[in-house]
Amino acid sequence: MTDHLGTKADDIALALEEAIVSGEIPPGSVLRQEHLSEQFAVSRTPVREALRRLAALGLVSFEPNRGVRVRMLARDELREAFLARAELESLATAIATPKMTTADLDALVDAEQRFSHATQELVAMSHAGRQDLQLAREWLLANHAFHNVIYAAAQVPLIERMAKAARRTFLVKPVWATGADLDELYRKNDRQHRAIREAISARSPEGARVLAREHVLSSGRLREAILDKVAKQTREPALVGEPG
Repeated sequence: MTDHLGTKADDIALALEEAIVSGEIPPGSVLRQEHLSEQFAVSRTPVREALRRLAALGLVSFEPNRGVRVRMLARDELREAFLARAELESLATAIATPKMTTADLDALVDAEQRFSHATQELVAMSHAGRQDLQLAREWLLANHAFHNVIYAAAQVPLIERMAKAARRTFLVKPVWATGADLDELYRKNDRQHRAIREAISARSPEGARVLAREHVLSSGRLREAILDKVAKQTREPALVGEPG
């Protein structure tokens, strides 16, 4: 019975984590045990356990008389999370490099191209002076897809779980930004994927590891630049148009 409940808690925690990280459940949302019990068709016991696991990851916090609320990371936490993720993802990339099959490399090329296309669309969108959060989400998921190919080849489930948990760094605010000042940062992310893939194809674990680490740190700098731009726009409402 305990194992069965534990499995249910694992499934619920994973589903909620994915929904939170993707932005489907935004920061500040209140998660109520009774609603989750109905949603997942389970008792409150595995729900409570799943919420405790999310709290241990820093994704939610328990608030007296308010239930469980999805957290918003502070800037220092954001930097720490990207530092941790950089080490974990670079390690997974180094381990994956000698294990990659021809099929894995083909999948990596496909993922790289998908990400490159999404990057081009984001830059074009910024030049058109518009915003599309769905496109931004697709860009983020394309980035995840590229790294998921590497995790699958590495076959290091513990490192993979820890690194994917660090993806909650995108949980800072449900916002996105584009603009000429960010274009080069977006393009740099695209070039870094290509460089990582080329190092893996050349069977250079150390080269791939160094490139992967710098890529994640660069992604952290891009995320901070996005937050800085959004904060600046918030402080200067006269420069921000009305929602369409």
